[in-house]
Parts: sequence; C-alpha cells; structure tokens
Amino acid sequence: MDKLVSGATNQECISLCRRPIKRLTNLRVLLFLLLPLAYSLLISTIEPSRLVLRRSTTMMLLQNLVVAIAAVAQTTAATACPGLAPASNPQTADGVAFKVLQNGLAKPRGVVMDSEGNLLVVEAKGKGVTRVVLDDAEGLDVCVSSSAQLIDDSTLNHGIALSSDGKTLFVSSDSNAYAYPYDASKGTVGNAKHLIKGMKQTGHVSRTLLVPRHNSDLLLVSRGSDSNIDKETAEISSGRSQLRIFKIPDLVKDGAEAVAYTAGEVLGWGLRNSVGVADDPTNGHIWTVENSIDNMEREGTDIHNSNPGEELNFHGLPNDTSSAQYGRNFGYPGCVAIYDPSNVKSFSIDGGPKVGLQMTGDHITGYTDDWCRENATAPHLTFGSHLAPLDIKFLNDGSAALLAIHGSWNRQPPNGYRLSRVSFADGQPVAKADSDDAEEKLLWNADNAECPSKCFRPAGLWLDGKGRTFMTSDSSGELFVVTGVSNNGPKAKVNGGDKTSGAERSMRKQFGSWLW
Repeated sequence: MDKLVSGATNQECISLCRRPIKRLTNLRVLLFLLLPLAYSLLISTIEPSRLVLRRSTTMMLLQNLVVAIAAVAQTTAATACPGLAPASNPQTADGVAFKVLQNGLAKPRGVVMDSEGNLLVVEAKGKGVTRVVLDDAEGLDVCVSSSAQLIDDSTLNHGIALSSDGKTLFVSSDSNAYAYPYDASKGTVGNAKHLIKGMKQTGHVSRTLLVPRHNSDLLLVSRGSDSNIDKETAEISSGRSQLRIFKIPDLVKDGAEAVAYTAGEVLGWGLRNSVGVADDPTNGHIWTVENSIDNMEREGTDIHNSNPGEELNFHGLPNDTSSAQYGRNFGYPGCVAIYDPSNVKSFSIDGGPKVGLQMTGDHITGYTDDWCRENATAPHLTFGSHLAPLDIKFLNDGSAALLAIHGSWNRQPPNGYRLSRVSFADGQPVAKADSDDAEEKLLWNADNAECPSKCFRPAGLWLDGKGRTFMTSDSSGELFVVTGVSNNGPKAKVNGGDKTSGAERSMRKQFGSWLW
C-alpha cells in the first residue's frame, strides 16, 4: 500500500483523524495560553486605578493567542490527516491547492456527492461503487473517515448520478443502466431496477448519466461510437454517438420494464464520444465535451497530431423541444472541427480554415466542407487534438466550467492529463469560437513526456459548493480534493497542500484581518 507523507498507511490516516488523546493534549495547551490574558483582565477589573489594560495591550495578547490557537490547530490537522503522497508530480496554477485523499482505488471514474456530504465513486476495474465517508473539516483539511463498497457489480464502469432528492442512485455499465434505492444516512442501497438496455457494443463503452438540476425528472444518457469511424452513426436510427433523454417517472414506476436506448428522445447526435455531460446550474443548459477522431488524414496528408480538435458543444434545454438546439446533428462521422488551420489544405469555404470550423477528411467519403458547414452544428469552443475530456462540471455561479482532461494516447508529444477551467459569462463561454486558448490549466503533470503511464489522468469531477473539487484519476487509482479553482483560493502550496490551515482561515474570518 502507498504510504502517507508522514509514513502512515491510508488506513492509519483514517484512524488518526479522530484521536481524542491528541485533541485533549491540545485543549490543555490552549487553556494554558489563556491564563495570562485572563489574569490581566481580572487585575484591570479589580484594581483599575493601579493597572489600566490598554487596548493595544489587549490586541497584542489577543493576536498572540489567536496565532497560537491557529498554530496548535494546524499542528493537529497536520498530524491527524496528512495528504497521501501523489503517485505523480502534480503542478498547480496560482491560487490552486490539492491533496490526495485516497489511493489504491480500482480505476476510479465517475463520482457524485450524496446528501450527507459523502462521495460515491465508480471503481471500473471489476468492483462497482464505493462510498467514501468524509469528515466535516473544511477545505483541504477534509479527511476520509471510512471507505466501503456500496454496490458489488463488476460491470459498472463510469456513469453515476443521483436523483434530486438523493434517494435514487443511477449507475451504468457498457450495456445497461440501473436504479438503486439509496439511503445516504445509512449508506445502503436496495435492489437494483433495470432501466435501459441494448447499449452493448465494441469501441467506446462509457455511458455517462446526468439528472439535470432544472429538469430533475429527466435522465440524460450519452453513448459513443463502436469504433474510431463508425459509419452507421450517420443514421440517427443507429442509436450510437448520441445523447438521449429519458423520463425518470416512466423508468422507475412499478411494473416498468427496461427500455431500449433508442426509446429515448434525441437531444444531440453526430457526437463521436461525448463522455462529459453537464448542466449549467444558473440556467439549466446542457453542455457536452467531445472526444473526436484519431489518425486523421486529409488529401493524403497525415494531420492527426494537431487535428481535429476536441469540442465543447451546446444543447440548450433538455425539455424545450422547440428550441433550435434540440436534436441537432454535430457532424460525426463525416465532419470534425479544425484546431490547427496551418495543415488544412484546399479548404473550400471563403476566408479559409479557422479554429472551430467543420471540415471533412479521408476517413469517409460522400462529405464536403460545404456540406459540413450547412448541415453540421459547429462547436462553441474547440480544444487541442486528442486531449480526451472525460468530464465537465460548472461552478455554482456559472462563471466557469471545469474540464477533466484525460490526455492523449496517440500523439507526440503527449498532451493533456490535467484539470482545466473555461470561463463563462451570461451563460456562454467568454472566449470566441475561433479561440485556440480558451482552456486554462489548473492542475497538471510536471512532465508530459512521462505520460500516460506515470501521470495522473483526470476522469471524474464533483464540485461540492464549498469551493472544493473532488477529482478521480483512473490511471493512478487516486481521489483528489482541489481548492482555488475559481481563483479565490489559497495561494501557498506545500506538497500539494495549503500552508494555511483550515482552522486559521476560519479564525481570520471570525476575528477579522486586523489581527494579522
């Protein structure tokens, strides 16, 4: 088992988080520190003519006391729950800090938080769903209290979502979607109900699930292609490379039998492998991140190292069937997005090739650039080739979306393997559609030349509304907690952590910055 920074094992870290002896010792220290201040205040009250305790003296004593309290609290936190040593060497942007909460997980993928503030993680390497119980500490001081298997099902591989009341847990395998009654306080599930069937295929096997907050009676299910170039997906009837909508009440009612994936309403199609699906909490709009094709050639030239780009696609509201976005075709398999215009030759559209415009290639016949422009929906943003975004989550205020960039497997040099941010304003990306730098790195590997084998690879994200992002890395078996993603977090980092303890930050908030 991997070791903690302090030399303790993961399980020992869990037990250390609740050591009453250490807390009692620290309480005695704090009481000792209070004595000089209490004595001075007592003397000034009894004999005011002999001793006047000036405000400056009081402030000095209070300041020293609070700093001492913070120091003791920081020492306690550091002793009780240090972060685990990262398997790689993550780097951070200014203001961003992280800690490895747990390691040794079996290919962790999708992650959600239940109504009790605990995490449910899909372990895709033959396990199922694990419930990770967190303590009530804030920021990076949070600890794992316990971790246990919730669902034993080796077929579950990525998708996970909770109903709006937190009492139904949705999960998926490569072929099916299920619902479990879930009790967050007890950490137990009931019997599984089979909801959706008929998704078995080769190729892309993730079936991402989303219950939109503004339309919580709906379940969105994403399904990718069965190969790099799945020509049958040019027909909507194929049921692949699509994002479909299902009504939860119809799926879970008594006596209901599992329905075929093709029974769902089509929100979007021509989506090669849109693993990341999210709703903007401020308006309910649905966005996806697309994993585009590999090994692209155009007019006999290999351009795959920088084309096509990965996509950020907009789908509007999932309940607005009259909107222009509902049911749109996003181009695959015939059309893909340009990221590097420099190697796109003989582009037929006036103005030449630009980032984000759709093009075709040698991988398929019967398409032209003009056809793509007229019939396929272009992405709102285009990212670098082969980055492989696997998740997208919005900040609660809608000011940014976070991307889990899993990273490339067939380009040189390797690229990706990071947590990134895309800024939003008024419900749309701040960057223009032809921008080639809309993505801002937050957490990344020190040397991509070591990737993918020796790097963390983000797979799933969850934002808890308290400024914390929980991130899984399937390649390293790690669960991270990250702060500062909105650029308002702590500035200092030590071994991926924050020099300022949660207790001290809380003291500053309570007592005011004038004590510092």
